[in-house]
Amino acid sequence: MRIKSFFIILALILLALSGALAYWATHLPDSRLPYYIMEGTIAFILIYLIVFYNKIVKPMHTIGNGMELLREQDFSSRLSPVGQHEADRIVNIFNRMMDQLKNERLRLREQNHFLDLLIQASPMGVIITDLDGNISQANPMAIKMLGIHLESLLNKPIEKIDSPLASELAALSKEETRVVRLNDANIYRCTFTFFIDRGFQHPFYLIERMTDEVIRAEKKAYEKVIRMIAHEVNNTTAGITSTLDTVEQALATEKDMEEICDVMHVCTERCFSMSKFITRFADVVKIPEPLLSRNSLNETATTCVRFMEGLCNDHHIQLTLQCAPDVGDVNLDTSLFEQVLVNIIKNAVESIGQDGEIRITTTAPASLEVADNGPGISKETEEKLFSPFFSTKPHGQGIGLIFIREVLNRHGCTFSLRTYNDGWTRFRISFP
Repeated sequence: MRIKSFFIILALILLALSGALAYWATHLPDSRLPYYIMEGTIAFILIYLIVFYNKIVKPMHTIGNGMELLREQDFSSRLSPVGQHEADRIVNIFNRMMDQLKNERLRLREQNHFLDLLIQASPMGVIITDLDGNISQANPMAIKMLGIHLESLLNKPIEKIDSPLASELAALSKEETRVVRLNDANIYRCTFTFFIDRGFQHPFYLIERMTDEVIRAEKKAYEKVIRMIAHEVNNTTAGITSTLDTVEQALATEKDMEEICDVMHVCTERCFSMSKFITRFADVVKIPEPLLSRNSLNETATTCVRFMEGLCNDHHIQLTLQCAPDVGDVNLDTSLFEQVLVNIIKNAVESIGQDGEIRITTTAPASLEVADNGPGISKETEEKLFSPFFSTKPHGQGIGLIFIREVLNRHGCTFSLRTYNDGWTRFRISFP
């Protein structure tokens, strides 16, 4: 029972006792003085109880109301003073504490709202999981990097997400940072770590896109190397071919020099081939800026398919084109994009070799896909596809995909090259 209840019971007992004594004093003939003294004592005790109620019980009731406010986390209400010095000190302290709690709650709400806005606007991808390892939150950049919808992401473990980047994230161990290169020429720095909340570790992933920085560094490096090599090789081959021509012309008038002249002619041709070989590398760093204009994606694809039909027929490869009528026009440089599409089809033909199929489709919104049923691309090869000078061909120079990457990036396109579970290898291009 509460103190107030005990006080009421005591007051009722004293009142009953006082009534009984008054009745006794009225109906008994003996001296009434002791009874008057007892009545006076009871009256004094009642007065004292009233003072006790105001001094102790009422402040305790007020403090109890304050405890209820704390329990309900109602930090906007305040206690009123009760007119007692000691109790009012407690009330003032309680009210100041409530003000501080309210201000702290407001500060935390503002801070959490600010952090939420910061995460949503962050150029880094942030994926937060719950204690069971299921994804509970992902910011827009993470969704864009994964290439899937938010509904397909939430409440699932990272291992169940159908995305190349998600597969790389699932392979990370806790507190590990790794740089990964995907089949869409993008490079990411991925970190798997955690933060402490209410004593529990909440795992989360940080994804930083490093594609532009790495590509700029790579390009700066190979531009310098290519220019230096091209300069030295072209200068050297020019002098050699000039000397060989002069010697060949001089020996041509002599007898029995035909064989030596043929050797010199072969050497001259080889020098020219070497010069053309190194010039192709130099052309990679001289790709012009695209002159963008509105052009029909379907017409561009149709032109390239007609151009490559002969090569496909020679290798007994069926080349088909399926265009969606609602694709419309896109911003592209027709000349550069046709070179890109021709290179993609040529790579597909070389991958198949003989007797295969290449399907080209356009879909809305503006996107294009080149699919082939060749032997496919291994996981290890996918990570190196768009690296400078990497090639799976015995005599490949590794500049075709670099040219494709540069042109598509300058068009603002997103793209990927990947072999899917059905065995088909698809090069997908999406226009902005």
